[in-house]
Order: sequence, then C-alpha cells, then structure tokens
Amino acid sequence: MSGRGRRASLPPADHSAPEPLADGGLVVRHVNKRNRGKEYDFSTLPVTEPMQRSLAVLFAACCTPHRWTSHLTSKMNWKQLVLFATFLSQQERPPRDLDELTGALVNRWRQSLSKTTGGYNAFTCVVRLLKDDARLQSGPVAEALARRMQKPKSRTQSYSEAEFDVIKAAARRMFRAALLRINENARHLERWRDGDIAEGCDGWVLGEALDAVARTGDVPRNRDRDIPARLRRVLGGGRSEHTWQRLFLSRMEAGALGVLLLAEHGWNLSVIDRAVVARASPDPGEDGHPTYSIPVEKRRRGAGLYYETRNVTDHGADSRGRLITQALQATRFARAIVEELAPGTDLMVVWRTSRPQQRASEDHDRQPRVGAFEFGVSTDTAKEWARNQGFPGSPFQRGRRTVVAVDRREPTQHSQDTHDRSYALVDQRVQAEAVEVIAAGAEDAARRARAAVLVAQVRDQPMPDEVETAAADCSDSEHGPYPAPDGGCGASFLMCLACENASIHPGHHPRLVHLHQVLANLRSVLPPPTWHEDWGDAHARLEDLKGTLGDGTWTQALAKVSDADRDLIDLLLTGSLDT
Repeated sequence: MSGRGRRASLPPADHSAPEPLADGGLVVRHVNKRNRGKEYDFSTLPVTEPMQRSLAVLFAACCTPHRWTSHLTSKMNWKQLVLFATFLSQQERPPRDLDELTGALVNRWRQSLSKTTGGYNAFTCVVRLLKDDARLQSGPVAEALARRMQKPKSRTQSYSEAEFDVIKAAARRMFRAALLRINENARHLERWRDGDIAEGCDGWVLGEALDAVARTGDVPRNRDRDIPARLRRVLGGGRSEHTWQRLFLSRMEAGALGVLLLAEHGWNLSVIDRAVVARASPDPGEDGHPTYSIPVEKRRRGAGLYYETRNVTDHGADSRGRLITQALQATRFARAIVEELAPGTDLMVVWRTSRPQQRASEDHDRQPRVGAFEFGVSTDTAKEWARNQGFPGSPFQRGRRTVVAVDRREPTQHSQDTHDRSYALVDQRVQAEAVEVIAAGAEDAARRARAAVLVAQVRDQPMPDEVETAAADCSDSEHGPYPAPDGGCGASFLMCLACENASIHPGHHPRLVHLHQVLANLRSVLPPPTWHEDWGDAHARLEDLKGTLGDGTWTQALAKVSDADRDLIDLLLTGSLDT
C-alpha cells in the first residue's frame, strides 16, 4: 500500500529479483529498498582474483533485502573492504585467498587500525563479512576474528543551554518568517480564487501569479523563460523570493524546520528525511485541538522494530504539536503539487529547489526529486544551514545528544541501554549536572539516616535470655553487624542503639538520659567538627530515643539517675569499657 492507501501494483508474473553477482562474479549489484541499484567492481581491489571473488561472494550475500536495505550501508562496507584489501596487498607475502589468512595476519591488521571510531568501524565491518566464510569459522583465524575491539567513547558532546538556545532561535526566526510569508500569500490567493479582488488591479494580477505558482510551482514565463513585465511589476522582481518562495519553502528554510523538529521531537536527520505527513485524528475532541499520529521510522532497530507511532496534540503555542501544524501549513502547496506529479509521495518536509534543471542528487537512498521539489534535510543541507548562520558544523549530532541526554533524559527511537551507554553516561554536561543530583541524594539519605537512627528495640520490660550491656540488652553478641576478628561483637557500647540485636527497657532509661546530657555538655566545649565526628551519631540516636519515649518518660528517667549510672557513663565515654 502507498502512504495514502493506494494498492501498489504487482510485478509481472515472471518477475524475479536480479542476482547480486554479475560479470563473472566480480561485480556486485546492490538494490536498495527504493529498488535503485548500485554496482561495486571487485576487480579493482588490489588483491588476487581468487581473493576478489571470495570477498565478492561475501559482499553479495549481504546485498539482500533482509540484510542491507540502503546504499549507505553497502558503501560503508565497501570502503572498509578496500582498506582491508590494501592492507593485505602491502604484506610481504599477500594471501592469495581467504584460506591463506592466518591468526597472526588478522592480529597484525587489527593492530594497524587506529583506536578511533574509524578503526573500530573498519574492524567490525570486515570481521562481520569474513565470519560468513566457512573456511574462517574454526581455528586460529576464527579465534582472532572473535576477539572484540573496544569501541571508543564518543567525542560528541551536548551543547550548553545557551548555545542550543541560540541555534533554536536562529532556526525559529527563519522558519517563522517563511511560514508568515506563505500564509500571507495563501490568504491573498484564497481571496483571488473566491472573487473578492477586483479584476485587473494589481492585487488581481498578483493573485493570478500566485495561482500559477500553486498549480505549477512557478510564475508564468514566456518562451525565453522570462517573467512578463506586468507580473514582474506586481511581484516586485524576478528573484526566487519574489516568485515561487511566496508559497514554498527554500532549501535553507527546510533546514531550519529540520532543526526545530530535532529540538522539539529529538529526531535525527534520517528520521526527518523520511518523516511522512502526520495525520490529525478525525475526532479532535471537545476542545477542537488536533492530535497528530506521527509514524517514525528507525532502521537501526532491526527487522520488525522499524516503525513506531507517536501521538502529539496541538493545544497551544507551547505544545509539541504546534510545530507539526506549522510544518503542514508551510508545505501544503508543495505537497499538493507533488501529489499530482507522483501520487503517494507522502513526505512531510518538502521544499522547492532554486535550480530544477540541475542534476539531481545521486544519493539513491533518499526520496528522488519530483519536478522542482526535494524532500527532507540532507547532511549537506544541515552543514550549509549551520555555516550560513555562523555555527561551527551541523547542529544535528550535538543537538540530538542535547535533547535526548540533557533535556528529555529518556530514549527516543532507541533502547534504554543505548540511551545510557551512548548518550547519558558519556556526556560531560550530564556528568556535571549529575554531581549536584548525586550530592543532593547523598545528603537526603544522610538526613533520613539521622532522622531514624534508633535501631534497637524499645520494650516495656527486660527479656530473660538477653545479656545486659552498658547501654542496652543484647540478644546475640556472636552474630551482630559488627563482628570482632576473634569472635563476638567488635563495636563500642555506644553502637548498641544502632544494633538490631539490642533492646532498651525502663532499667536503661536513667543512664541513657544522663549520657544524652553529658554529650550535650561536650558539644559546648569541643570544636563542632570534632564533636560531630566523635559523638554526633550517638547523640542523634539518643534524640530519636527521646522522641520515642516522650518528654514525660524522659523527665522521670532524669530524676532517677544514680551515682552508678554516672560512673558507668564516665567509663563508657573514656573508653574504659571497650578495652
């Protein structure tokens, strides 16, 4: 089915897919998902003919619909094969075929590669091909091919908030100006078509020109491709900004729209390039706000996971759906002409080229030109837009990292593992911002620990099988949380209140109240850091116990403090009981 629901025509009954291998097994033809072919001549590789044929067979096995669907993939693998063949040719005794490869040679090739992303890609691409050869699936060569090369960390970093704001502002200015221009001329065209403009006046002539632009993509011209004087006068000139740009986006304006789609939805260039027209729900709801269903294609997810649908609502200027509404408005006249020329070409980002006679792009993975109209945002367009705006390099890689890792902090069109490994954990801005988050979490954890430090059980009476200590009773000193090297409990008696094996009953209250009082007195004479380090935790546990028992019980216990309690606490604080 086409994008608009038309049933695709079936191939002839005798149709069969072309064989990838041609010309005696030395030329591989790769047909991509758009049914456009590209040839790779393996006879040009600087290796022996048997090696050329073996590599061609492995390469051809991948040039099938279920393996490589784009020429971008086959071109990348071809580039790496050329480098591998060049390395083999430079050896003292180059192997004549794959069965003469050795583990030492594979390791030598691996060591020759740079430790950059380029070296990693070269190794993984070639190894993936070589592993399919039956002669290399066992023995030392197989072991050498199985050794993984560590993937280098990405050097791409997110923009700072200020940097990204400047980029978004530049894109917004350009696209907004284009949208206002197109909408203003659309209103004039609508009045002309409705007969609201008097015939013969300048406004009527302008409406006539706009009608031609909306139907054909350009203003009327004579045999010499010149614009008639009467039209040139009302248009204000013959340049593109005076003529077809009144109803269509230019290449740079499409680039600005792409930057905004990146910033709003986190889409990368490949997604923007293939984004189909978003459909509004037939029932906008009681509030009348349109909700768009946006099919998103992400080829790297693998078969069966290529497509997903995102729903966004335009419920105001700050909503994520507003940009979709504006994109549809800005491209409506271009999409209408494209639909007439090539029904079913249902892409959202459409712009008119200023040079329709110029040879179209040879990138067969992208939607080909229809008439004077191009689609999506190419890598070259992104770079040129950035250069024209004074930015160093295309904003899409760094911009996507900014949106995904910093602004949203969640994956878009990729897995959570990829998000964490390739976006969040390696980004310096995320790392810097995480310091405050981690510190705040640690401080909150410490605060919560200090607010609930009493672990010992509070009882109404002692248990007969528990042993009394200086601060509490103990039910099991042999298996406590602080074991001594030679057995038993290795903790100070001050830690009894923090032990789950300990219990406190009214017989302990007077000495603990006195301990609390003594620690408070020490606070007034010791430097704060010293007091907090030596006595802060013990005092916090007693504060918690005081809150548990209540002021009445605490006051009664204070009145019952004996000389024996005072002596015991003195011994405890001097450490005499812990030796």
